[in-house]
Amino acid sequence: MNITRVKIVKPEGANIIFGQSHFIKTVEDLYEALIGSVPGIRFGLAFCEASGPCLVRSAGNDKKLELAASDNAMMIGAGHSFMIIFEEAFPINLMHAVKSVPEVCSIHCATANPVDVIIAEMEQGKAVIGVVDGYAPKGKESEQDKQDRRYFLRKIGYKL
Repeated sequence: MNITRVKIVKPEGANIIFGQSHFIKTVEDLYEALIGSVPGIRFGLAFCEASGPCLVRSAGNDKKLELAASDNAMMIGAGHSFMIIFEEAFPINLMHAVKSVPEVCSIHCATANPVDVIIAEMEQGKAVIGVVDGYAPKGKESEQDKQDRRYFLRKIGYKL
């Protein structure tokens, strides 16, 4: 077995949702979930088919993001994994809709941070061992940090 790292490549400022699914219909159902979640969202998604022709299937409403999603999915290459790369929305706006898609088994990460995917490769194929999402903590939150967090959430409209 070989363990490798795949660094996710995405446009600056874009977010991703990366997960595991189980059926070719994932592409259409994720597309419908995303397009109906946030007006003005731009996205591309890709799904690694795990049987039959074993293709990376893709869709989206932004060709640049669809290409980025399919390129990353191809590099990861783990059966039934999916990659969504999007702009003009936050993961919190999409998580419920994505998790509600019947084919979705799990979500590995949803972030704008740099992401590395840790892959195990065997004769049969590849598996996602886990993800590295962002950076390690540099310390514990102070009282000022708590105030800053609360201010930030109100500034971007998530709290009154």
